Amino acid sequence: MFKIEIADNPNSYECPSDDTLTRAGLRAGLGLSYECNVGSCGSCKVELLSGTVESNWPEAPALSDRDRAKNRILGCQSRPTSDCRIKARVLDQYQPPRRPQKFSATLMRSLQLTPDMREFQFALQAPVDFLPGQYALLYFPGVDGGRAYSMSNIPRADGQWHFQIKRVPGGAGTEALFEKLSEGDTIAIDGPYGQAYLRTDSPRDIVCIGGGSGLAPVISIARGMAATPALAGRKLHFFYGGRRPEDICGEDMLRELPGYGERIFYHPIISMPEREDPAYWAGKVGFVHDLALETIGKALAEHEIYFAGPPAMATAVQRMLIQEKVPQAQVHYDAFY
Repeated sequence: MFKIEIADNPNSYECPSDDTLTRAGLRAGLGLSYECNVGSCGSCKVELLSGTVESNWPEAPALSDRDRAKNRILGCQSRPTSDCRIKARVLDQYQPPRRPQKFSATLMRSLQLTPDMREFQFALQAPVDFLPGQYALLYFPGVDGGRAYSMSNIPRADGQWHFQIKRVPGGAGTEALFEKLSEGDTIAIDGPYGQAYLRTDSPRDIVCIGGGSGLAPVISIARGMAATPALAGRKLHFFYGGRRPEDICGEDMLRELPGYGERIFYHPIISMPEREDPAYWAGKVGFVHDLALETIGKALAEHEIYFAGPPAMATAVQRMLIQEKVPQAQVHYDAFY
């Protein structure tokens, strides 16, 4: 166990040699800056003032040669090998609403959602709380490092965590999950993480925008809204995009919620139809961010907005929201897709 001191900050915390600087800090309740937790975004960069660390991913794309020259490291990938002193951002906005923890979970069953996406349902030994919209790191046998996936359900008394995961061709994580993990097998999970959780104190109606396995966190948001008495008067518009009709899902999950069709509305769209045929697809064609703008219009700035999906979709949504002058405080997204 090593002591981690933060420059210009009265707080210090302990970090074991098998944990990372960022995650141990969050477990201690500190608001250390982070986002993706897997070395891709760079939000967790800290300056190593003294001490030594080892990196889980020395070639992580979020760390540049200039960063290395200035002794900057990725907190989410750095394990201490001695006591350390770091210069880091500690902000209230990153204060963990639920402190993450490590635990084991057993795969109970999996459900096919689309040709390349499944829902995996894990049972924990004891319930661990999380907020709708948060994510966790899943560790698969034989695969280096954790993979970040959002929970699709909301906290349950039986302690189950559900994940809707899209298979990535050639991806070591999804290959292990889809092909090698069987019902009854146990994996390690670390969580919850993420800042794109349901804001139950917001007076605004909600817009959810999802694509691909970005379905999971926004389905969790919708389920959380429906289960929160304080949000009983809110409306929710749920936009979901895919390439082809067979990629579209989620409506059946929303139909199970009270208020579907009255205050919960589903808007699907595909971007790459193979033919023009109402029997093939009679719905909207185009991009999901354009459908959201077409449907909600200038009133987008009056909504609480949650979105998740592949990088190209996320970039397009962000650009659209900036153009529509939606206040940043009303936009919620975790950058790990």
